[in-house]
Amino acid sequence: MRRHRTIYFNDARHYYLFVHEPPMRLEDAWAPVDEVAGTAVDTFIYGVSRGDGLFYPSKVGRRFGDDKRPFADPYYWRVWHNMQSLLDRGLDPLQVLVGRAHQKGLDFFASVRMGGWEGLDPKYTLVSGGRGFVHPEVRAHQLAVLEELLTRYDVEGVELDFAAAPGGSSFWLRPEDVGEHTATLTEFVRQVAHLAQGLGKEVGARVYPTAELNLKAGLAVDTWLLEGLVDYVAPLLYVSMVLDADLPIDWLTQHAHQREISVYPVLQPYRHDDSRRFHLRANATPAMMRAAAANYWHQGADGLYAWFLNWPLEDQERRILSELGDEELIRGRDKHYFLRRRCAEAGDHDYPGQLPLEIPADDSAHFHPLHFSIADDPANDRVQRIRLRLGVGNLVSAQVLGLKLNGRTLSAVCRRTPLRQVDPYAGQWVELEPGLELFRLGENLLEIALLRRPEDLVGGLVVEDLEILVEYGIYPLTSLLIT
Repeated sequence: MRRHRTIYFNDARHYYLFVHEPPMRLEDAWAPVDEVAGTAVDTFIYGVSRGDGLFYPSKVGRRFGDDKRPFADPYYWRVWHNMQSLLDRGLDPLQVLVGRAHQKGLDFFASVRMGGWEGLDPKYTLVSGGRGFVHPEVRAHQLAVLEELLTRYDVEGVELDFAAAPGGSSFWLRPEDVGEHTATLTEFVRQVAHLAQGLGKEVGARVYPTAELNLKAGLAVDTWLLEGLVDYVAPLLYVSMVLDADLPIDWLTQHAHQREISVYPVLQPYRHDDSRRFHLRANATPAMMRAAAANYWHQGADGLYAWFLNWPLEDQERRILSELGDEELIRGRDKHYFLRRRCAEAGDHDYPGQLPLEIPADDSAHFHPLHFSIADDPANDRVQRIRLRLGVGNLVSAQVLGLKLNGRTLSAVCRRTPLRQVDPYAGQWVELEPGLELFRLGENLLEIALLRRPEDLVGGLVVEDLEILVEYGIYPLTSLLIT
C-alpha cells in the first residue's frame, strides 16, 4: 500500500562511527536519530554495510574491522572501538539506534549493499574474477544477512541497495551474465519478499533512475513491481551526488502505483562537486532542495529520501528536513532549479545529461535544445518573477546569443557577469527575466544559438550551467494603477 514517508539515510560512517571518539557515549550513539527527530522525518534508514564489513555484531557476516587490525587509518580505528565500547557495556550498536528511533517515533529500516558480501571468500567477487550473484553461496549469504536483520532486530524492514554501483560497491553480476541471470536476481528478491512478508515486515529497494540502467545491471524492476515484491523503490545514481531536479522517475511512478507501491526519489546532497574545474563540493541550498522536491511530487512521488546534508545538522538542515514533509508548504516557496551535468565518474552507467553543451563557432544560427521542468504555475499571481541564468564558457560580450523559450524568441535585456571567481575570464553568466507568460508548468524548452561572433574569434562556446529561479511574494503581482 502506498504510503507517504520523509526519509533520512545515515551511512554509519562519515558522520557517525568515523567521527565520534571512543568510548562512545550513549548521547553520541543516539546522534544519527536525534539530529533528525522533531523534523518531518518519519523514517530512518541506516546503512549497515559497505562491502568490506558490517556495522553491527553479525553472527553470519564479518563485522567491519575484523580483517583490518591493527588499523592504519584513525577513522577505521574509531569505527571498531566505538562499536566495541557499546558491546563491552552489553549494548548492541544497531539495537541502540533501532530503539532510539522508535522512542522518537521513527520507523527504522536497515539498508544492505547488494554488491558486497562481507566474510565470504573473495573468489566470488567480480574484481577477483568471480561471478557475484551467479554463485549460490553469495545469494545464500546475502539472504542470511537480511534474515538476521529481520529476525534479530525490531526493524520495520530492510532495504536492498541495488544502486551503490558504481562508486559505492561492485556490481552483483558481470555484464556477460546479465542476460541469463536477471531471473536469478528476481528470484532472490522473491525470497527476500517472502521472508519479510512472513514476518509482517517491509522490503524497499534502491534502484537506478531509468529502466535501461536497471536492466543493464540485471534488475527487472518492472517484474518486481508487477509481482509486488517490494513495498517501495528509491531511485538514484549513487556516484552522481549532485542534485537532479529533473530525475526521470515518471516511468517508475506509473508502474509502481499500478500495484500501490511507493516511490521515494533520493535527493542528492550537492549543488556541484570537485569534478569541475575550480569547484569544491557544496551542498544544495534550501531553495534547490525545494525545487527538486516539487518536481518529484509533480511526477507522482509518494515521499522524499534525503541524506548527507551538511553536518553537523544545524537550523538550516533541520529546516530543509521539515519542509520536505509538506508538499503544500513548498509549493508557494522560492525555488532554484538547475540542470544536472553528465557524470564522468559513472562511466557507461550514467543516465542522459544535457550539460555541458558545446556550440561550435561555425554553427551559427543553429538552435540547440535544453529541456527543463518546473513545478510552479506561472499563472499563480503569487509568482513575482522567474529568472533564467546561463553559464557559458568562452563567451565574450561581442558575441550575440539567440534564445528561445517554448518557441518564443527572448528579447529581454540581459545582465552579464564573470562565470567564475578564480578565472573570471573563462566565460560569462547571462541572466535575463522573460515574461511569466513564456514559462509553463511542467516541461519547458530553452533553445540557444550563437548568432554572431567576431571574425577573428574562432573558438566555440560551452554552456556549463542553466538555472531557473522562481520567486514568490506575499501579495499578488499586479499592475500599478494610476488614477
